[in-house]
Amino acid sequence: MPHSHLIKPMLLEHYPEIDYGKGIFLYDKAGVEYLDACSGAVTANIGHGIEEILQAIYRQGQQVSFVYRSQFTNEPSEQLADLLSQETGLEWCFLVNSGSEAVETAVKIAIQHWQEKGKTAKRRVISRWLSYHGITFGALSASGHPVRRERFDSLVGDWPAIEPPYCYRCPYGKKYPECDVHCARQLETVIRRIGEGNIAAFIAEPVIGAAGGAIDAPKEYFQIIKDICDKYEILLISDEVMTGCGRTGTFLAMEQWGVQADIAVLGKGLSAGYAPIAATLISEEVLKPIMEGTQVIMSGHTFSANPLSSAAALAVLKLIKSEKLIEGVEEKGEYLRKKLNSLKKDYPFIGDIRGKGLMIGIEFSGDTKGKAIDSAFTSLVVEGAKKEGLLLYPAAAGLDGRSGSAVLIAPPLTTSPEELDELIGRLNKTFEGLSRL
Repeated sequence: MPHSHLIKPMLLEHYPEIDYGKGIFLYDKAGVEYLDACSGAVTANIGHGIEEILQAIYRQGQQVSFVYRSQFTNEPSEQLADLLSQETGLEWCFLVNSGSEAVETAVKIAIQHWQEKGKTAKRRVISRWLSYHGITFGALSASGHPVRRERFDSLVGDWPAIEPPYCYRCPYGKKYPECDVHCARQLETVIRRIGEGNIAAFIAEPVIGAAGGAIDAPKEYFQIIKDICDKYEILLISDEVMTGCGRTGTFLAMEQWGVQADIAVLGKGLSAGYAPIAATLISEEVLKPIMEGTQVIMSGHTFSANPLSSAAALAVLKLIKSEKLIEGVEEKGEYLRKKLNSLKKDYPFIGDIRGKGLMIGIEFSGDTKGKAIDSAFTSLVVEGAKKEGLLLYPAAAGLDGRSGSAVLIAPPLTTSPEELDELIGRLNKTFEGLSRL
């Protein structure tokens, strides 16, 4: 086999080379079929190889593929910003290239908001443990993902300060609803310790992804969080990189809790993997002091508001709307969870099934053949599934974010009931194989 010069996640591991994708399936050069049950990295929300998206990119490429944002604007980026404002109620849109960049832009804007209001001490950001907001240093500072933080510990900030709403393994040993959602109310204690005059924002994922395997919060949680943030003049940033654009059954997952954040972050499903793009969405109230002050956002990237990427995202969102894909997410998610709960009866190592819409987590617990299940079990599940032609997304779990085992199931929103049955069939074969280990 010829030597590869491409750096991959595991340097010495062999990765099959993908030849093409169609719908919810991928096919490698050897002709092996994979059912993409995790949309890559919870990204390919409308599946692979959709011609009208490719044609939209092609048409834009015939006009112009790049303009620099400090010199020009462009039609697809303007239209995309308009559409996102209509869908979310957040009036302003800053387009970047990745979720990590969008998170860092959100944080910068939150801090600048308070600077422009003369409250320059408000520059600290609070986040949660068992969270993941990105791999760049600012986004990693916000992330409560111990495994991804530890190598760069001396360079990242200590932003994680409160526990997640992890009802399956409550950090406080409490039970919902008798707990009175203590995990949310902890935010007020932390704010009072640090001092409200020092805190610019609180950032959270509505449904925790890679760091927690689709941990979702009790129904009261985010309203309590929002009320606390408002009480102490702290901006709420919703990281919707995984959950946004319909993944949970509403355009923004925060809608599930009846809460609107001051700033929201989109990525991944925004272009459904057809081009690199992400967005930071900002309310009128947040941007107003900047508009009345310096009138400049201190952030930007060479490829921000790229016409090709914006054309791709615009076409994706229009397809989602015209095909009414979001309207079907809740029903498909309920169907999938019902099937997964049936599997749970047959496999005692399935501990918890959770999530919202088509973002579902399975946490494994207990033991198998007298051997305790830990983080290494995740690799066995993911690799076992791959041998069955099924792609799953690994996730951290456990109170320490290290010792637990979980995976995400997040198929494209276009997945049919028959394809969901096929997904369950391949997953069942995976679990049968693990039972024999």
